[in-house]
Amino acid sequence: MRSSTGGPADGDPFDVDAGGILRQPKAVWATAGASVVAFMGIGLVDPILPSIAQGLNATASQVSLLFTSYFLITAFAMLVTGFVSSRIGGRKTLLLGLAFVVVFAGLAGTSDSVAQLVGFRAGWGLGNALFVSTALAVIVGAATGGSAAAILLYESALGLGMACGPLLGALLGDASWRYPFFGTAFLMAVGFLCITAFLKEQPKPARKTSLLDPVKALGHGGLASAAVSAFFYNYTFFTVLAFTPFVLNMTPYRSGAVFFAWGVLLAVFSVIVAPRMQERFGSLKVLGGSLVLLAVDVVVLGYGDHTTAIVCTILSGAFIGVNNTVYTELALGVSDAPRPVASAGYNFVRWFAAAAAPYLAPKIEEWSDLHIPFVVAGVTAVVGALVVLVRRKALTRPQVLDSARTGGTPMAEELQPRHATEDGGTVFAN
Repeated sequence: MRSSTGGPADGDPFDVDAGGILRQPKAVWATAGASVVAFMGIGLVDPILPSIAQGLNATASQVSLLFTSYFLITAFAMLVTGFVSSRIGGRKTLLLGLAFVVVFAGLAGTSDSVAQLVGFRAGWGLGNALFVSTALAVIVGAATGGSAAAILLYESALGLGMACGPLLGALLGDASWRYPFFGTAFLMAVGFLCITAFLKEQPKPARKTSLLDPVKALGHGGLASAAVSAFFYNYTFFTVLAFTPFVLNMTPYRSGAVFFAWGVLLAVFSVIVAPRMQERFGSLKVLGGSLVLLAVDVVVLGYGDHTTAIVCTILSGAFIGVNNTVYTELALGVSDAPRPVASAGYNFVRWFAAAAAPYLAPKIEEWSDLHIPFVVAGVTAVVGALVVLVRRKALTRPQVLDSARTGGTPMAEELQPRHATEDGGTVFAN
């Protein structure tokens, strides 16, 4: 990471004098560790979806509601998390979210029907939204070495969680589909104890967030464009995540291995590759190109043989990792809204697609054939790229980058990678 003059940027997370990403207090590691488990919960059920369907005598579309209920609640929770955290503080919000996850993940493991499991998964989604949407703000506030190091640590936790979730689901789910839910409840209970012990309450924001602030923020053309584009992209993303396990039709171990490799690519391309591509080509070109490549990948996935489907599933993690990083930064930097508010409004829109895709993809297969859900996913990725192309002026504005990025040097240019949150902003964009 370099400044506008070509030297190391102030606050570089790998700069020893700045503190470094690894030199963090226990409070940061406790929050980051719990974040890994929280993100694991998203892909945890991937390898065991067929097992759940078999164990509860359910169809693919019924089981896919595990994602739909989770992300539908998450979308609406985006309007609530800032409201809650600005009133009770970050630490209490984290603990409240963890408590919800512990209770509802544990209850999910006791389910006797799909309806029960879907309902408990919704409660889990509320807890996860409260926790994850507050985690970055807490990490930024407690970290040493500047905001850049804190954000990199958060993104690393996200990538590790997305990679390890399917692996944990496979290892525990091979014995019983119930065990991954109990395992998550246990790990989040450990996270609850660690945060209780190591994290002190941080100052509350000077201004309390209202429930309508995120919706009002979407009145900004750039933020609304980013949210709409991300909505179509998320449909593609969650078609891969929630529908592909049924297409692969593999044992939990093999499916877990495929999605572990997928998650590793997601983490590497999000944290390491995307910033370098943005520096060279610019954020909007990278995003548009990555969306088109993702569209091609998912269509080939749908029409290829079994081996091709496995390769394309893993490869999609690279494009998804790049997209996640660029969309996060667009949401945080394209408007003048406070970053917690902008992020909440952006996520409120895009998570509706994450709720829709897992339900619609199996339904589309029932109405047509196995290939068409992936054709639809390819089309939505292209639509996301077209929104970026048509609205590129709204998505580009003069930026005064953070001192963590440039040492305080104003720069008017296309949105650049790795901004730090100027106020410890809430992020749940990846």
